[in-house]
Amino acid sequence: MNSSRYDIAIIGGGIVGMATAMAILKKDPNRSLAVFEAEDRLAAHQTGNNSGVIHSGLYYKPGSLKAINCVRGREALYAFCAEHDIPFERCGKIVVATREDQVTALDELERRAAANGLSGCRRLGPDEIREHEPHVRGVAGLFVPETGIVDFVRVVGAYKTVVEENGGQVHTSARVNGVIKEPGALVLETSKGSFRCGFLVNCAGLYSDRVAGMCGCRPGVGIVPFRGEYYELVPSRASLVKNLVYPVPDPKFPFLGVHFTRMKRGGVEAGPNAVLAFKREGYTRFSFSFRDSLEIAIFPGFRRMAGKYWRTGLREFYRSFCKKAFVASLQELIPGIRMEDVKRGGAGVRAQAVEESGALVDDFRIMTGERMVHVLNAPSPAATASINIGKEIADRVLQAFP
Repeated sequence: MNSSRYDIAIIGGGIVGMATAMAILKKDPNRSLAVFEAEDRLAAHQTGNNSGVIHSGLYYKPGSLKAINCVRGREALYAFCAEHDIPFERCGKIVVATREDQVTALDELERRAAANGLSGCRRLGPDEIREHEPHVRGVAGLFVPETGIVDFVRVVGAYKTVVEENGGQVHTSARVNGVIKEPGALVLETSKGSFRCGFLVNCAGLYSDRVAGMCGCRPGVGIVPFRGEYYELVPSRASLVKNLVYPVPDPKFPFLGVHFTRMKRGGVEAGPNAVLAFKREGYTRFSFSFRDSLEIAIFPGFRRMAGKYWRTGLREFYRSFCKKAFVASLQELIPGIRMEDVKRGGAGVRAQAVEESGALVDDFRIMTGERMVHVLNAPSPAATASINIGKEIADRVLQAFP
């Protein structure tokens, strides 16, 4: 048995786990702390497969954890990137209503922008939309200057440097397979041996509900994986998009709809859709895990959700397999885009927490237990808000484990 013991162990080396480690060690550098990541590198899943957008805080219900943490975390992230020489751009984006029946929803976004403290947002008419994005067509738009782009993998690398400079350790290829409670300690059974800790933080993302179960907790939600598939504009047509272009989102779902994103590493992504994945790490259309699929099928929350939204789900599956349908959704924003202008790109998997009632959890969900904290839902804008979320989790840990 590995005899290493830490005051605090964090499961998950994504952006939230690493931001939490950084925040704890900054607040109390005398703590011994280790991060355990199942993969051979950090930021391998949700963090490393998103589109790299620094969100403004436009969409979120005022007063929600998403709104508070995104607005504060956005500015903290910009400052961190500047301090650590991580390239970023505060390029702004436009949200476009393509039909008159979407204008009311755009009005609500403008109201939320003001309530969440965004400054400089400006309503656009059709001609003003074309001034920002010459190839985009819409009846009304909203320009949001606080939005930016960055490579979040580089951000996580910088978080790791800060953690290690402050005495923290990072173990990769260290999948946690079990958690055993002992008097005054928890034992993590990992693929690298056993480790003891006094306090545990679960930032396991796609596996956060399973880790909570290992710890003897009833999380009250189940993780349902949704794959987001992207196309990319071919280089000769990348000039169709100058910065970021989003549709007015459907308020029934915690997804932003198919949009265009200029990436910091170069190129323009178009997407994503939101299709049920049959594997927690199901990055391709044919990825399948019997265990993961069975868990989804028998979870009452999924069945209730599917009963309500099955038509939407079928449309997403159709768009996943039919390029023509995907391009048609892109043409709602840019009518001149053609089939040959796009090629298949990458994909990401979103760890969507679902209540047993079938309700999609829209806000961050963090649960505190005896000697542990579980981050059960941390979707977008978690990357943008990571520094602030990390500080909030650190406060909970240090209050519960003085």
